[in-house]
This record gives sequence, C-alpha cells and structure tokens, in this order.
Amino acid sequence: MTDSGTTGADNNNLLWVAPDACTLPTAEQPLRVAEFADLFAAALRHIERPSPIRLRLELAATAEATARDLAARETDCCGFFAFIVEPTGQDSVHMTIEVPFARVEVLDGLAAQASAALSRSEK
Repeated sequence: MTDSGTTGADNNNLLWVAPDACTLPTAEQPLRVAEFADLFAAALRHIERPSPIRLRLELAATAEATARDLAARETDCCGFFAFIVEPTGQDSVHMTIEVPFARVEVLDGLAAQASAALSRSEK
C-alpha cells in the first residue's frame, strides 16, 4: 500500500495495496490504510530501512497492542507480509515489516506513508 502523505481514507492513497495479492475486500482497503495512518500519527517515532525488503518502525510502547492486531490482520489478508512486533525498552516497540523482493514496491509505499506521518508530527 503506498500513501502519498494524506489521510489513509483517501482512495488515491491505496497505491501500496497489492490488488493481486490482497484478499481484503476492496471496500475495506481504505479503512486499513487509514488504520496504518492512525497508528503512525499516534505512535511513530523513528523509521529505518535496513534493506530493500525490510522496514523497521519504532513506535511508542502504548501502541504495542494496536500494532500487533493490525499486523495480524494485514498478514491474514496479504500473506506475503511478515511482521515482528517486539518491545525494545520500557517506552518503545519495534515493528519490523518484511516482504519478498517481488513486493518491494508495496513496502516502499508503506514506508512513504510512515515517512509522511513522521514529517507531519515533527512540524
């Protein structure tokens, strides 16, 4: 799912959705993008891209349950995603997202959505 930096509810922001691999009903896809946007707006602290197929997001620890739930639901509908959510200390968690090389553009879009949210929060 690729986001252009606006709210996830806008259908133009569904570019990171992989239509050939996503089993989430089309009508629900904008809602899922919005859930990621909400998570990023509320809890994102830092972004790392250790490799083209891996994205690591540092989130506030208070978002751990939300991150785990969202990761589980996204994996259910788009099985190519691999998510790991792990505490990194008392006040943060890492959400690591990995995709196969054939789906790098999906991760690029998710990273763009996260970057846009982080930029907005730093203003």
